[in-house]
Amino acid sequence: MATSRPIFAPLSRLAASSIAVARYTTPQSALLPLQSIRCAATKSSGKKKKKGRNTFIQYDLRKADQFSLVDAMHYIRAFEVGRNPHSSKYEVHVRLRSLKNGPVVRNRLRLPHPVKTDVRICVICPPDSKHATEARAAGATLVGEDEIFNQVKEGIVEFDRCICHPDSLQNLNKAGLGRILGPKGLMPSTKMGTVVPNVGAAVRNMVGGSEYREKLGVIRMAIGQLAFTPEEMQTNVKAFMETLKKDIAQMSDRITKEIHEVVLSSTNSPGFTLNGEFRGPDSISPKELSGPM
Repeated sequence: MATSRPIFAPLSRLAASSIAVARYTTPQSALLPLQSIRCAATKSSGKKKKKGRNTFIQYDLRKADQFSLVDAMHYIRAFEVGRNPHSSKYEVHVRLRSLKNGPVVRNRLRLPHPVKTDVRICVICPPDSKHATEARAAGATLVGEDEIFNQVKEGIVEFDRCICHPDSLQNLNKAGLGRILGPKGLMPSTKMGTVVPNVGAAVRNMVGGSEYREKLGVIRMAIGQLAFTPEEMQTNVKAFMETLKKDIAQMSDRITKEIHEVVLSSTNSPGFTLNGEFRGPDSISPKELSGPM
């Protein structure tokens, strides 16, 4: 029994070494074809990326329900039953066909029937000048320089519009109010037409005035109060659309903007696409929309 150990020991070591070699060499040779196939697959996938749209998505109006102005007001007033007629407003939404990266349309106008008459206007001008007297007579809420600058620096901004006389523009820039009034859209600038020599006339135009600006191919603006009659609404809508068409016509010929859809809604109602007519054949009498809700 003592002589059998040296005979079987070399055989066991030889078998173990051959198994180890087999385990080491077999996976290495099998993985090489898989790696080459996988690399070839990644190189051969040449799908082209889709280019992003440079225009806004437009809906086919032939598939949409369109309403006359009287019908749209009739349905909107049904959604506003029980609410204060002066708290909710009619809103008009104009969808434009235009490029995404093109210039936007923006302007300010005074509607024939003002929607908001409680606008607080701030006029920055020398407090003891004749311009300050004209601004106060026109209905400005705040008039002056240093007093207004100190209030704004303290975080007190109690006005909705701000205009500046050219004589006070340098003092305004030195006060450094751009970081406070700029994000709120209240910083006067020559480009925006809020730095004017005749502050009295500017204040009178702002009282009851409305501003609009294109955003993502849509222009939204309050067009009337719920207590307005259909005739008053028609006058306001016509005035707004005429001003908007003039703004589009004054743009460069290389810039194409077209009116695609006009939608009327309110604070608490959905939108109704207008067909351009005042009253349809089956519409109710406009007098029924003139009284209280």
